[in-house]
Amino acid sequence: MSSWISRATESRNAQLITTAAVSGFVVATAILGFQKARRMTRIADLKASIPEVGDAHHAQRLTEYGAASNVFAPSKEDERSVELAARARKGDYDDALILEQLARNRVFLTDPGLAKLREAFVVVVGCGGVGSHATAALARAGCSKLRLIDFDQLTLSSLNRHAVATLADVGTPKVHCLRKRLEQIAPWTHFECWNDLFSEQSAQAQLADLNGQKPDFVIDAIDNIDSKVALLAYCYNNDIKVISSMGAGCKSDPTRIFIGDISASTDDPLSKSTRRKLRLRGVKDGIPVVFSTERPGPGKAELQPLAEDEFAKGSIGELGVLPDFRVRILPVVGTMPAIFGLAVANFVILSIAGYPQEPLPSKSRDKMYDGILGALQGAEERLARALYVDDAKSLKIPITQDDVGYLVEEVYNGRSIVSGLSTRLVLARWNKPTQNFVDQNTPGQKHSLLKMNELVLMTKEEAAKHEKEILKGDKKLEEVYDAETIERVHKMMQEEERYERFR
Repeated sequence: MSSWISRATESRNAQLITTAAVSGFVVATAILGFQKARRMTRIADLKASIPEVGDAHHAQRLTEYGAASNVFAPSKEDERSVELAARARKGDYDDALILEQLARNRVFLTDPGLAKLREAFVVVVGCGGVGSHATAALARAGCSKLRLIDFDQLTLSSLNRHAVATLADVGTPKVHCLRKRLEQIAPWTHFECWNDLFSEQSAQAQLADLNGQKPDFVIDAIDNIDSKVALLAYCYNNDIKVISSMGAGCKSDPTRIFIGDISASTDDPLSKSTRRKLRLRGVKDGIPVVFSTERPGPGKAELQPLAEDEFAKGSIGELGVLPDFRVRILPVVGTMPAIFGLAVANFVILSIAGYPQEPLPSKSRDKMYDGILGALQGAEERLARALYVDDAKSLKIPITQDDVGYLVEEVYNGRSIVSGLSTRLVLARWNKPTQNFVDQNTPGQKHSLLKMNELVLMTKEEAAKHEKEILKGDKKLEEVYDAETIERVHKMMQEEERYERFR
């Protein structure tokens, strides 16, 4: 080996190659070193050019919540509360003191019930007027594991209904405001804050277990319908207990607030839209909700329209904080979200502790739906036989019991489109078919091509007249019904077409 090296070093070509390689390495090292030195010098110059942030500078340091640090400096009490909460979460807090603070709950729920509540893990989605009061009540009651989810920040207008926010919290995330303030009340509580928007795509992560513990309850305090439906459907399909708050806006009568199954909720636009979209996902009951039966009326608050100058700015969708979020002002008297939130928290506390309660039951009318479905199938057979097919016996229709329930409850509100009566109801075609609607391509089977948006709800007497004069007869709709009724049906059918995209 040594002799080979000796011969190689004596070779002129080898010497030239070695010299070139060493020279290249030295040059490359020098270039890279120069570039690094120049880059470091530029970074140092850039950093030096940035002025220090001080009282005399227009910029201000930010707190962990994203607010200016010197607008509202933390008080000594705030600092002590943060330190106490940090120690308490590590176990440095006498359990006897906790039980003393929870003494009234303890004697009400009993020791086993309170123990369940103290070990419970609850997720609150939406930390505004309703969610903040629900969270505060849970923390005060002893629930020690709370996950808070909300993307929004507090504004001045939030202070008329938020449970714990102060002027010092304006501009800070709602989830951190709740944690900061409630740590001063129940320092042993473990808060997990998600300053994030809830969505169907993130549901699995946001509602995931906490250290192996599945959520004992999820509280829906969202005011956006699509997000609300996504949350409720996810919980329903994954067997997670959930309670939903319906609309507190434009409501003023606390005596009309109820807790019951979502199928029993009435007289609330948010509740109706939520029920309707959930039914399209196959969820018709089994979700408890807090809702108000208060009806709108003369002199009562209602959703405020946008000013004309706002319409002139362009697309209305661009005026919202996020796509599909409301842009109009919803009047809210601050007491109503608080009552909704406390009602939600009360239901969760009693449910976890095993305390007896009797919410309104599900409004199950399956027997009635079956009757309407049978009557509809009979009507289709008669119409097919009269117009197109001699033998229409055993004609199948592509409508299910759930479809009937959806049309009766959510589209027509359980009332005849003609007279508004709510007894002896049936579904009937509105327009006379212009072509054969019976599919006979499958051997030994005939079925109707009937669609849901072709049906209206009537009383049996109205349907019999409608079938005789319009569906089987020669009269036109305008000859039987007034313009107002025809327009009402037209609007209902248009609305149903919009909801078809969720099916």
